[in-house]
Amino acid sequence: MAKGTTSNYRMNEQIRIPQVRLIDAENNQLGIVDTYEALCRARDAGMDLVEVAHSERPPVCRIMDYGKFKYHNKKKARKSQEQQLKEVRMRPKTDDNDRMIKINRALKFLGKGDKVQFTMQFRGRERAHREVGAAIFQGVIRDLGDLVKVERPPSMDGRHMIMILAPNKKAFEEYEKKEVKITLDVLTRERQEPKQDSTADQGNAPTSAESVVPASAAQNTEN
Repeated sequence: MAKGTTSNYRMNEQIRIPQVRLIDAENNQLGIVDTYEALCRARDAGMDLVEVAHSERPPVCRIMDYGKFKYHNKKKARKSQEQQLKEVRMRPKTDDNDRMIKINRALKFLGKGDKVQFTMQFRGRERAHREVGAAIFQGVIRDLGDLVKVERPPSMDGRHMIMILAPNKKAFEEYEKKEVKITLDVLTRERQEPKQDSTADQGNAPTSAESVVPASAAQNTEN
């Protein structure tokens, strides 16, 4: 069980008052019990004892899965926030390291539920090679994969190429449940893992053309 704290809730051993008013995981009110007993009940259930109403006397505590509780609270808070449009600027000559930094910055915005506008500015002779910018933006879309929805495909707006991506909330929620911080490195590794699994099975695969000859053809050869 977690023993950490947040700015709003005390939990487990941090609840030091002798008695609490206890609510179990099935939302049954068990009345006032010793804190030690309440903590033992939470441990037996494989959950946490969380103080949900500290101003009451004795305070109200609930047995719960604190990880799920925190996740649902974050989800509610996100819904209450107005979605914003953030901007990430790139250049046609952006190197790989800078590109990674830009994409990770976009992932932070998208993870908070905001849309991201990618803006690429062309200077001088760069305007004659807009296909370079389009290729970079298409690469960003591939890198982010199912995490995003393309709200505005790459297109020119004066001297700038603009692309707007919106978050796929369900995809981000899956990472939140697993408590995984999403970065470009994480996404790249996940795309490579299936390939590694498939190569591992090649040891059982036929190694020559002779091993895949149909049985009927083999009989004809023997005759």
